[in-house]
Amino acid sequence: MATKDNSMDFEKKLQDLEALVAKLETGELSLEESLKAYENGVALTRECQIMLEKAQLRIEIATADSGVSTSGQDTSSNEE
Repeated sequence: MATKDNSMDFEKKLQDLEALVAKLETGELSLEESLKAYENGVALTRECQIMLEKAQLRIEIATADSGVSTSGQDTSSNEE
């Protein structure tokens, strides 16, 4: 089961990423600071993507048992 810490961790990472983007968009960072911010942003993006993929997998596993696909279509076979 997803914990509140996991969702808060994702939200924090997303907020950090948005803050990095805002800093980069100002154009006030030095080249070295911009590169460091970009590298941090790439790392945060990867971490968020992994968290989203894990969440999607959990949803697929949970819905597989119920006969509902992740697209919302009933995949159970009611043929008799």
